[in-house]
Amino acid sequence: MRATNLLAIVLVVVSAFAFLVTETGCASVVPPSGGPRDSLPPAIVGVHPENETLNFNEKEIKIEFDEYVELNDIFKNLIVSPLPKIMPDVSRKLRTVTVKIKDTLQPNTTYVYNFANAIKDLNEGNKGKDLLYVVSTGTYIDSMELSGRVKMAKTGKADSTLSVMLYSNLDDSAVVKERPRYVTTVDTSGIFFFRYLAPGKYRLFAMKDEGGSYLYNGEQVFAFADSIVTISPEPPTPVIMWAYQAEKPKEETEPEENEIDRKEKRLKYKNSLDAGKQDLLSAFTMTFENPLKTFDTTKMLLSMDSTLTRAKGYKFTLDSTARIVTMNMAWTPDTTYYLALEKDFASDSIDRQIVRKDTVKFRTKSLDDYGQVKINFVDADLSRNPVLLINQGDVTINSFAIPASRIIELKLYNPGDYDMKVLYDTNKNMKWDAGQFFGERKQPELIVDVERKLNVKPNQWETDFELKVGRDGIFR
Repeated sequence: MRATNLLAIVLVVVSAFAFLVTETGCASVVPPSGGPRDSLPPAIVGVHPENETLNFNEKEIKIEFDEYVELNDIFKNLIVSPLPKIMPDVSRKLRTVTVKIKDTLQPNTTYVYNFANAIKDLNEGNKGKDLLYVVSTGTYIDSMELSGRVKMAKTGKADSTLSVMLYSNLDDSAVVKERPRYVTTVDTSGIFFFRYLAPGKYRLFAMKDEGGSYLYNGEQVFAFADSIVTISPEPPTPVIMWAYQAEKPKEETEPEENEIDRKEKRLKYKNSLDAGKQDLLSAFTMTFENPLKTFDTTKMLLSMDSTLTRAKGYKFTLDSTARIVTMNMAWTPDTTYYLALEKDFASDSIDRQIVRKDTVKFRTKSLDDYGQVKINFVDADLSRNPVLLINQGDVTINSFAIPASRIIELKLYNPGDYDMKVLYDTNKNMKWDAGQFFGERKQPELIVDVERKLNVKPNQWETDFELKVGRDGIFR
């Protein structure tokens, strides 16, 4: 009987196995899938004392989440407003985050603990969003708000690493000497939003504060509102601020001293010709390996014929490093030039000269090597002194003030692909200037984008188009 029962059990197992093979095509054991990736940020499910507690006088706050969490650079990402003198100690265990308050809280004050980006779930690293804990040491919760946006003046782009600060001390020096009352951050669009503010008058600043000091040292990226901000039950107009980084004064440096090869007996240099051709729009330059000790322009002659008859209108200059000689000349298109150099026209610090008298022969480019550009800035605001910047990468190739006609017409322009921007040149010096908060209190000059690219082709006379400025300030 036992054998019969055992045989029956074996047959059932074998039959079940055969069914699995038939239905699935294999007998492999497949573990259950983990399901879709968890993309939800951790959420608060409980807090003690309760959110928006009045007459708050506790020294410890416990926040419970719906999943295991960990701290994410808590010192940098936890924002407490008003800003305490001593930041709280924060720890976590499983689903619970504990905040131990070390500072003495001010009376009748609303405190906001913003944990956004400071908490993330343990497994997937999803950062918390809108994790605000609000309490008041008084009998009411402050409810005033302020919003705005910060952009970089030089690029028009946002910098999401900036902090925005409100000071109740209205003195200009406060941003240098003391920490702000309220702090928040900007998002990827440069937008900021203060909540739970106390009514009053404030100074508003933005700053890149990498060390957590919230003190301006004159070197960080910085922005300031033109006027005092009044916080009242009627929401103020959103504030736009333009950030800049103060330009350091250029230090005078000694001429560069390259290592001299004393075995080399010749004075060596390179010229600026492009495949033997001289650009009609540029000067001719000679760059020497080492600084020159002597340089005699009377022993350099430019001619437009092989008989070396001296041409008119050219001028040589030596730069401050004593390594670059520049020859400026109003070039004639498609013309051969001869630059005759006497053996002793120049020498370096060990008296090396060229071996013998030399003549550099070159030809200027023809008009067909260039394109023509005509741009009509239909509605440019001339009162803001707009200047067209033509760039390749981060380098400005040319700058042109937009004239009263609002038309920039370039009869000759080097072929290539260019980016364009418009500088509002407040002081009319044809270059971008940073802002200055102390003293004359000057906002930075603004540079706005031109959405269209400039493509110039040789022997093409049809690069002709109109640009209009949009509501966002960008030319299209």
